[in-house]
Amino acid sequence: MGNPVLTAIAERRSIRAYKSDKVTREQFDTLLKAAEEAPSARNSQPWHFSVVQNPAILAEVNAEACKNLNREGDIFHGAPAAIFLSCDASSRWGRLDCGITTQTIALAAHSIGLGTVILGLPDAAFTGSRGDYFNQLLKFPSGHSFAVAIAVGVPAGTKEAHPIEPDRITFVE
Repeated sequence: MGNPVLTAIAERRSIRAYKSDKVTREQFDTLLKAAEEAPSARNSQPWHFSVVQNPAILAEVNAEACKNLNREGDIFHGAPAAIFLSCDASSRWGRLDCGITTQTIALAAHSIGLGTVILGLPDAAFTGSRGDYFNQLLKFPSGHSFAVAIAVGVPAGTKEAHPIEPDRITFVE
């Protein structure tokens, strides 16, 4: 019998194609409970979660990020929902803590049959000239800034595991 945590880590993929099925409130509750249980430096929990299922809001963030990045496409890969994590801008380790929390969400989503892709590109919408507007639109608390986002939905497909690169580990004794 294998280790279920290691199996989930090995099987989880970054999903870039989603069905139109909505993520249920029960599924979000499961993901957010797992997220809140993630570790943070000195248990500071510097994060805030903004759950977005409104396609118009996702499209607006996408359009602004793509404009600021001078690119085209859908940075959310057609996902019906995304969770935006903002963090206390004064937190020394806030972005790292949000990254840990995002991986926790990704593994929790995989465990209940959902797919995810962790996203940094939305940052371009928050660091551009309309950043304050997007902070307010997504109801980031005062003093918080965008850290990372994660698209969530029912996978429409998957992909092969990425190759493991040799020589990426050195033991220093």
